[in-house]
Parts: sequence; structure tokens; C-alpha cells
Amino acid sequence: MEINWVILAVVAVIVLIIVIITIRKNQKEKEKLTDLLNNDFKKTDEDEVNAEDAANEK
Repeated sequence: MEINWVILAVVAVIVLIIVIITIRKNQKEKEKLTDLLNNDFKKTDEDEVNAEDAANEK
């Protein structure tokens, strides 16, 4: 029984392409999630000055 190198090479190339596509898709999703998590929380501006805060006394 001989190894069919052509079929083995085709399967290896297909697996390599699938791995590369999966890695790229994962990176895009990671960037989207990072942006979402970084920009999701918006700090509210304080309208009133806190009298007990030492930095606001002057």
C-alpha cells in the first residue's frame, strides 16, 4: 500500500487554509470585543463639586 502524496498534500493545504481563516476571524472578533468592552462604560461627569474632596477646595 503506497501513500498517495497528492491527496495528502491537498488535505494538508486545506487544513492549513482552515487554520489561517479561523485565526484571522478570531483576531477580528477579539478586536471587536476589546473595543466593545473598552467603550461600553461611560463615566458620568460630576455636575456638583464634592466639598469633602481636597482637590476641589481651591
